[in-house]
Amino acid sequence: MAWSPSLEQGSVVTVGEYDGVHRGHRTVIAEMHRMAAERGCATAIVTFDRHPAKVVRPDSAPLLLCDLETKLELLAETGVDYTLVVEFTPEQAQVPAETFARQVLVGCLQAKVIVVGADFHFGKDRRGNVETLKAVGEELDYQVVGLPLVKQLTGEGEVISSTSIRSALAEGDVEKAHRLLGRLFEVRGVVTPGDRRGRTIGFPTANLPTTPDLQVPSDGVYAAWYQRPDGTQYPAAVNVGKRPTFYDFAERSLIEAHLIGFRGDLYGEQAKVRFVRRLRGERRFEDVDQLVAQLEKDVTGAAKCLSE
Repeated sequence: MAWSPSLEQGSVVTVGEYDGVHRGHRTVIAEMHRMAAERGCATAIVTFDRHPAKVVRPDSAPLLLCDLETKLELLAETGVDYTLVVEFTPEQAQVPAETFARQVLVGCLQAKVIVVGADFHFGKDRRGNVETLKAVGEELDYQVVGLPLVKQLTGEGEVISSTSIRSALAEGDVEKAHRLLGRLFEVRGVVTPGDRRGRTIGFPTANLPTTPDLQVPSDGVYAAWYQRPDGTQYPAAVNVGKRPTFYDFAERSLIEAHLIGFRGDLYGEQAKVRFVRRLRGERRFEDVDQLVAQLEKDVTGAAKCLSE
């Protein structure tokens, strides 16, 4: 790699996919900052432009909690000095762990300390681990800190991981996802025109199409916050689903947000929908009157939830 910032005092580095930048990730990053402050070093995060599994096992690659742009925004909020995004190509997947440590962590970033989770794996076939880093560190004079996995403070003590957050979302448990992430799970997108059916029955919606690579909550109705580009937030009743009352088949779920107390045009704006609580599963109704009656209950339930 040719990129090399000016790091006269070296750096404290952490490396990983960092999908979702959850509470476990933030614990590692906090330790990186603490050690850098002690040593007068810069901080650096190494991450990847796509999930490595997308290259090495594309048929079983996990859905992502956020796209690259959002991930970089979340990492920047941690106050890191440098973020290096490695393009994870098939060629990169063949790079041995030891070579990656030499060329990237030391060659590019002059690492003096490397902070990772205890279950960290990297390099070709994921053969590299904390012990690999330590072995290279003995030669290249850097320290390695392997932090224990972070667990929930309540409940069953489940390890906080991107995998556990995906599982929670797949079950519609956005409250658990909130606890694991340390913030509300959000979906971002551009509001697109729909069939305007909601408008005709008194419940206009802002429609955000889902993308095949990103995880969304399971189909159902949720209480959520809708944020406009200027930062203004509105309470919303949000349907995630395929609208079985009107359509027999839909390839992917659509996110439909009914903003409570808002009137106006939202088409074309960049929106954020932050999920607070699941209200019910998606249902097929016998007629529009039944649907409207349920939507009225959903809006009331969402408003009550968001006022608590």
